[in-house]
Amino acid sequence: MKRVTGIGGIFFNAKDPATLRAWYQRHLGIDVQSWGGTAFSWADAAGNATGGTTVWSIGSAGSGHFAPSTAPFMINYRVEDLDALRQALRDEGCEVLEQTDDSELGKFGWVMDPEGNKVELWQPPAGR
Repeated sequence: MKRVTGIGGIFFNAKDPATLRAWYQRHLGIDVQSWGGTAFSWADAAGNATGGTTVWSIGSAGSGHFAPSTAPFMINYRVEDLDALRQALRDEGCEVLEQTDDSELGKFGWVMDPEGNKVELWQPPAGR
C-alpha cells in the first residue's frame, strides 16, 4: 500500500493573519485569496498542468484547528487510501484521531506524530 503520495497543503497560524498574509503577498508574490491562502497548481518540467494542487494558508492562532497539537502549523499529506492507512497506523501503535471528514473536497483524517504535531491525511476526490 502506498502511504503518502505528496503534500496537499501547508497550514500555519499567526497572531495577526491579515498582516502576515499581506507580507507574503507583497514580498514573496503569493497570490493570497480572500479565504486566507492560495492553491499552487502542479506542473511538469515543461510547465504543463498535471492536475494536482498544494494549498498554502495562514489562519488565526486562536482557531483551535490544529488541536490537540499546540504547534503553529499542520502539514496535509495526500494519500491514496485513507481508511487503509489509518488502520495500518493504528496497527503500528500510532495515535490516530477518531474524527474524519468526508466532503466534496475529499476524505480527511488525522494522526499525531511522536512530538505531538497533528498531521492531516487527505484522500482527494478522483481526478484531483
